[in-house]
Amino acid sequence: MLRTTLAVSAIALLTACSGETPPVETEADTPPVVLETTEAPEAVSLPLPLPTNTTAAITAEDMAVRIKTLADDAFEGRGPGSEVGEKAADWIAQEMARIGVQPGGDNGSYFQDVGMVEQTIDEAKSSLTFAGGASGETFPMTLKEDAVLWTKRQSVNELDWTDSELVFVGYGVVAPEYGWNDYAGLDVEGKTVVMLVNDPGYALEGELFKGKAMTYYGRWTYKFEEAARQGATGAIVIHETAPASYGWDVVANSWSGAQADLVRGDGGDSRTVFESWITEETARALFAEAGLDFNEMKVAAKTQGFTPVDMGELTASGSLTQTVTTTTSRNVVGILPGKTAPDEHVLFTAHWDHLGKKSEERSGEPTQDFYRDDIFNGAVDNATGTSALLEMAEAMAAQDLDRSALFLAVTLEESGLLGSAYYAENPTVPMNQIVAGLNMDGMLPVGRTKDMVVVGYGASELEDRLKAILDEADRVIVPDPNPQAGYFYRSDHVSFAKKGVPMLYADGGFDKLDGGVAAGRAFGDTYTAQRYHKPMDEYAESWDLTGFEEDVTVLYELGLGIANSTDWPTWYPGNEFEAIRKTSLAEKE
Repeated sequence: MLRTTLAVSAIALLTACSGETPPVETEADTPPVVLETTEAPEAVSLPLPLPTNTTAAITAEDMAVRIKTLADDAFEGRGPGSEVGEKAADWIAQEMARIGVQPGGDNGSYFQDVGMVEQTIDEAKSSLTFAGGASGETFPMTLKEDAVLWTKRQSVNELDWTDSELVFVGYGVVAPEYGWNDYAGLDVEGKTVVMLVNDPGYALEGELFKGKAMTYYGRWTYKFEEAARQGATGAIVIHETAPASYGWDVVANSWSGAQADLVRGDGGDSRTVFESWITEETARALFAEAGLDFNEMKVAAKTQGFTPVDMGELTASGSLTQTVTTTTSRNVVGILPGKTAPDEHVLFTAHWDHLGKKSEERSGEPTQDFYRDDIFNGAVDNATGTSALLEMAEAMAAQDLDRSALFLAVTLEESGLLGSAYYAENPTVPMNQIVAGLNMDGMLPVGRTKDMVVVGYGASELEDRLKAILDEADRVIVPDPNPQAGYFYRSDHVSFAKKGVPMLYADGGFDKLDGGVAAGRAFGDTYTAQRYHKPMDEYAESWDLTGFEEDVTVLYELGLGIANSTDWPTWYPGNEFEAIRKTSLAEKE
């Protein structure tokens, strides 16, 4: 999942459509550089062999061997752009070839090259310090403990800023369709903006925006982009666990080490000089230094017509030293051509990347369950979804399909959905030739459940098809009970939804057959607290994949049904993506 995306359907559980068109959700406003692909999957050796005894039936055993392989230390956490991490893409491509899926990438290959930049700050030579408060003291941040710090500027190795005045801009949102502008009348040139996580709807509890359901305006990606558009020098988001829906350790792990982005046409120069998160504790101390009450400012920030507040004489100074490496990652694309309507495609997506290998303090012993090493294996996130993608591909390869099936394992999801965004802008298949799509991400081995969760429930007719299949199995659809976490905007399906393609993001629920809701919640809570975006997200032979098998079978039947029909499922009337789809299909005609 996107670097802050949890295993939404199951994990999120645990822990009226507006009709507006969402803003562009990419890490920068400038377009990425387009590359060409020539490499074939047979060109490289693999750290681990392909399976030899999988079948066309969807089974827990088949998926277990793929999850175990992709989450093995041999792939070093599947870091995109790294020599070892990219071998996961080679493995997936060769596995597609083995099970009978044809290449669907560029130049007759299984790959679509994605130009990327890796930026790694030298923490020993980088700093962020606040000064000018009432006490007269300076507040140097301890990176990873008090703050995380990075830049999106790709063309320089050293940056610095001095005495940049701090201004609190509430949620940092400019949303004309809601009559909301946190920057109204404010010139932030040379200043550093400080803002709350999530969007005003979270605090207003239904009065504006989408109520508790996060909009894209609540995403960290949007906040940093908007600060850049406003001309700020720096942008700081205040972390709070509840509105963010993840703890500080997730922030510290996700924004440390090498940070990836697409190669930008302007080298990232349109972005702020620095971007940062700070802890709530740090924020409270800074607000006090500025003579402001943090709680009172939060109340003020949820008021329509909120006026930005200068944070006294507080300033931010610092420097940043980074290494910048331009490299290439790859989306893996496979296709099963349809017999009757080969130009119409059903899309299946999952991201193959994770956080890679980082410099971490080790704890415990290798034989212990919670041994912490320096490899972020990403077994749940997202070896599970990639395994499901390959399992469905193998099953469909044994079928005669009327329409084509397109299997897309994307890269750079953890860095902000970059691989899927790149594909959506540079598709091998036109978006108006994709009938519908299914996304698999972070599927918990929670066991069999009575329900399946739909993230972004109430969006499209794909839910009607899912319900029909679940009805036959005496199971039910459950809407995402934690919509304030914004999971709909935090996985790869949204890159295609923004192009109008009806997408479904569904996963197993939490009402376990053995233990009920309490057991399901406890399982998810444990994963979120102890394994998510940590080295401990590893595969275990003790995993119960019976529910995983059932859920993947449901998604397979849903996709197969669309592939062998002439239907074009649509967004429900009034959905924010409906108008985009209508325009796209009209261009096809």
